[in-house]
Amino acid sequence: MKNFAVKDIPEGSFFSEPVYLDERFIITAPEVNFSLELLKTLKNWEFKEVMSDGEPQEEYSGAEEVVSEEGVAEKSLLTDGNEIHNAEKLYNDFLKYVENLFTQLVTKKELHFSQVSERVKDLVDVTRENRRYILRVMKNDIAEGKNYLASHALKSTIIAIIIGSFVKLPPHRLIELGVAALLHEAGMIQLPPQIYMADRSLSDQERKLIMSHPIIGFNLLKNSDFPLVVSLAALEHHERENGSGYPQKITGEKISLYAKIIAVACSYEALTSSRPHKDAKDGYSGMLDLLKNEGKQYDDTIIKALVFSFSIYPIGLFVLLSNGKKGQVIDVNTDNPKFPVVQIFGELTPDGKNKVLQTSQEGVYISRPLQKDEIVK
Repeated sequence: MKNFAVKDIPEGSFFSEPVYLDERFIITAPEVNFSLELLKTLKNWEFKEVMSDGEPQEEYSGAEEVVSEEGVAEKSLLTDGNEIHNAEKLYNDFLKYVENLFTQLVTKKELHFSQVSERVKDLVDVTRENRRYILRVMKNDIAEGKNYLASHALKSTIIAIIIGSFVKLPPHRLIELGVAALLHEAGMIQLPPQIYMADRSLSDQERKLIMSHPIIGFNLLKNSDFPLVVSLAALEHHERENGSGYPQKITGEKISLYAKIIAVACSYEALTSSRPHKDAKDGYSGMLDLLKNEGKQYDDTIIKALVFSFSIYPIGLFVLLSNGKKGQVIDVNTDNPKFPVVQIFGELTPDGKNKVLQTSQEGVYISRPLQKDEIVK
């Protein structure tokens, strides 16, 4: 294998063969690009070189084929690296839009439903058509600094749209849900950043301010002529089924459907993302936390929709398989959320395609998620 200086690897490039830190530890498969986050991680951990039999290239062309544990081809899954590259561009474009929207909201306190809904319609289309790729790109978005609210809003919106699609919301309602999810923290943005980004214990007054953000968001959206169902979702997204939420402490059927979906979406996003005061959980651990539904905080139907549309081992999760091999979850199994589709690291089928496995109870299954130091070390 040849050595490649990390500093010379172009951001977003694809290697034609798997990339390793040494002869044992794989970093990326051919269809996974060298994102900015990965390059930063390697540099932060002072890895100066990686190894590969391939070469970096701007685009990846290839297909994956799902095979059984016996090596028999089962079906074709076109997980083209170009699709991931395109999804990354679309995701970053949407993130920039959200950042600009929030800046406009803070500086001008100005919002227009028609403009936001038009962009959300595009996001709904992209998410429904490219769910597998968008979720894998979304997993690599590591928000830093003030950007975390925009990142949280966009990720929560994508998750909410996927849940909404699973429960068969019609297109116009998916757009309303997406607008509500994108702006569910509109009230938080009006608060001083040093409060909602604090990595310290808040004073009683600061906690009261934080708990007032749903009311602030509701008033802002209502006064900007947003539909009542959208404004109510912003007001109620911290309400809980058992009445333990805020600001109204309403229960069960009194909570609007959009708010129920956003509550699950943004809770899952928060569990699996870093915050100033906590580290991120992996997708599997975050899913288990929500499945426990301690105190019956969340609507069981919405929790079920999350699990079946994401799987217990969500797309993008790095996993150890029961046969000792490592891989990454790339698609859900709609029949059973315990057994998603996994791409095997460093293995190709005889015709040169990336080897992908449908896990199953009878055959190869996921033993556990990989820890960070097992993926890159």
